[in-house]
Amino acid sequence: MEETKGIDNPAFLPSSPKLQHHSPEPPAEGEVSKLPSQPIPSEEQGASASAPPPPKQEQTQSPELEEGLCGWGNFTPSYLQRWNNPKGFLFHYCLLALTQGIVVNGLVNISISTIEKRYQLSSFMTGLVSSSYDISFCLLSLFISFYGERGHKPRWLAFASFMMGLGSLVFTLPHFFSGKYQLASEYKDTCPQTRITNFCQRNITSSLSVYLYVFILGQMMLGVGGTPLYTLGTAFIDDSVPTHLSSLYIGIGYAMSVLGPAIGYVLGGQLLTIYIDANLDENIDITEDDPRWLGAWWMGFLISCFLGWSLIIPFSCFPKHLPGTALVRAGKVSQAHQDENISRFQDEEFGKTFKDFPASLLILLKNPAFMCLVLSTTTEALITTGFATFLPKYIENQFGKSSSYAATLGGIVLIPGAALGQILGGVIVSRFRMSCKEAMKFAALSSAASFLLTMTLIFMKCPNEAFAGVFQPYKGAESIGNITAPCNLRCYCSRSFYYPVCGRDSLQYFSPCIAGCTSSNTIDHQKVYYNCSCVGQKKRVLSTVEGDVIDAQAGKCESRCKNLPIFFAFFFATVMFTFMAGTPVTVAILRCVFDRQHSLALGVQFMLIRLLGTIPGPMIFGIAIDSSCVLWDLNDCGVRGACRIYDNFKMAYMLVGISIVCKIITISFNVFALLLYKPPSPDKNEPNQEGDQGINLESMSLKKIPEENISKTFQN
Repeated sequence: MEETKGIDNPAFLPSSPKLQHHSPEPPAEGEVSKLPSQPIPSEEQGASASAPPPPKQEQTQSPELEEGLCGWGNFTPSYLQRWNNPKGFLFHYCLLALTQGIVVNGLVNISISTIEKRYQLSSFMTGLVSSSYDISFCLLSLFISFYGERGHKPRWLAFASFMMGLGSLVFTLPHFFSGKYQLASEYKDTCPQTRITNFCQRNITSSLSVYLYVFILGQMMLGVGGTPLYTLGTAFIDDSVPTHLSSLYIGIGYAMSVLGPAIGYVLGGQLLTIYIDANLDENIDITEDDPRWLGAWWMGFLISCFLGWSLIIPFSCFPKHLPGTALVRAGKVSQAHQDENISRFQDEEFGKTFKDFPASLLILLKNPAFMCLVLSTTTEALITTGFATFLPKYIENQFGKSSSYAATLGGIVLIPGAALGQILGGVIVSRFRMSCKEAMKFAALSSAASFLLTMTLIFMKCPNEAFAGVFQPYKGAESIGNITAPCNLRCYCSRSFYYPVCGRDSLQYFSPCIAGCTSSNTIDHQKVYYNCSCVGQKKRVLSTVEGDVIDAQAGKCESRCKNLPIFFAFFFATVMFTFMAGTPVTVAILRCVFDRQHSLALGVQFMLIRLLGTIPGPMIFGIAIDSSCVLWDLNDCGVRGACRIYDNFKMAYMLVGISIVCKIITISFNVFALLLYKPPSPDKNEPNQEGDQGINLESMSLKKIPEENISKTFQN
């Protein structure tokens, strides 16, 4: 008997680089019922040999897999084709993620206090501005991810780039329409010889506060731009590369989104050293040390506007699917959670209209593995956003550092640790070619490691520093709890002006006025004070060249706590292991749902992350920190303002306690996902079993394509 041959797999047919890539041609109707591995009987061979050859059919692309060249219409120059691959798309995806991180999580956060002072906004108003991005994201994520799943995802990202630039531009408009910044009268920080009358002004609203709505509009536009980036963009990358490379690409993209805030903080910090009205030609006689100084917060947003708009053209030239997407899909093995909803996805029309949106959303919500994974990311997001917001304040108060130095240290710990964790997580999942269940196990182990490291942070707290009237009594006094004492009663100092000084008695004072200082001078860029009536017996002697004894100098006293280096090391490791679980969880989410639900699944994930994580996270951490306050700011009307002094022990216990509880919840949901996940049975694990999910039904009869071959084709 002659040796029989199997049916040729159209997926391996070489394609000319000069032609568009096409999806695999479906096998003939008579071949669908035959398995590729079965031999063809000799009688059928003879019949097929005598039968006339079928007419040659022109290859046509499925609307679901419109692969093509990079360009616009018939304009497809050869130099653009070098970008028409997953690496080229990832490069531009990273640039957009970087821009989003710079403006949303970097420039907005570092500029919010300047905006609050310039436009006389309350803390509630600026909090509303900060939350507008998340509100916009939550409102749109489900609809954009549902409609964009079958749409042209690169063009959605071009729209995201446009909205990112437009939102940045709108955010700068108040600066150009509010006029010149008017300097207030200079504030005297020493003890006045005569009483200054304080005027209490209640319920006075500045005309500048109307610009609040412009800031909210800009933030909401940025939210519109960020929604397609993390839903459709991530799903597009996963569709375009083999399974084992998907985690690496997603990890790199997410790492760039983490690096964005670092660049935003550095850029914004440098721009705040430029006077706010730098666009006006005028001379000013104040420096950055003056409390009236406001920096050019708006410049960074203009730069981000041009960065965002520069990506519109590159994204618009990408095809609906990158060349080789059909080949990649043909070699993927379905790992979707198995339940009764599989039959729904056998219908090719399911999910194409809005009437299918509730059913599609319900299928996701009834997927226990998916929901457990998503809920595990919400608790992690609550911790990370809480610490991202308040870590500088924690370092400043625990270790006695200045606010600028604490912010720098916080950035050094958070940003590299998060970026390294994202990349390592993607590399490890890719290197060991982890399945969906293995990725879940790896995420659970990473979360467990970060939980153990979090528990060690409680032992790295610092004692409260010696603060006059709060933790240490004034000279000649025995009680604490009030910063006003007989030595400063004649000064009538304001409780709303917090400018700490360190006395020669090694006690820290609320301000030079509270310390009873009557005169000051600047020596080598350091402001010093004399004749301070509240400063006790000298433990250290400081004097000028003229022989005048310095009673106090500006700034906090040097902290006696030496735990900062070890805290730095352990917190860095905690952040790294926390974010190391991020990429495996994202990969597991994409694997445990049906292919046509990838974008919607990411939309649900990011919506819940914001509703349950990033929005309440700073609020919960803020309430915990406020509960550890021991000295509040009071204005001339007696209204309580910001907290000035905290109890270090209580603050450490509260923040670490919240983190431990959230870590336990995260690990629990990871374990539940492992237990509830039902992978496909081994006999169904054939390549591109997405036929069960209603995807690419015509390729159900293709041979099994080893993923190594796909990787080689993908790399070529």
